[in-house]
Amino acid sequence: MCRHTPPCPTADSPDREAARVVASHPEQGWSLLCNGALLFDDTGELLPDGRVVAPHRPLTATA
Repeated sequence: MCRHTPPCPTADSPDREAARVVASHPEQGWSLLCNGALLFDDTGELLPDGRVVAPHRPLTATA
C-alpha cells in the first residue's frame, strides 16, 4: 500500500504509528495511516485486518 521511500512500517509492525497520515479528520478524532491502520485520538487503533489495539497512553509519574 505504501509508496514512500523508505516505506512506512506495516500495520503488523510494533512501530506502525510511524506511518504517514494519508487522511486526517481531527473533528471526528481519527487519522488514516499509509499502512491502512486507523489511529484514534485516544491512542486506540483499528488495524486493516479488523484487530483492535486498546488505547495505550503513557502513564505519567506521580510525585
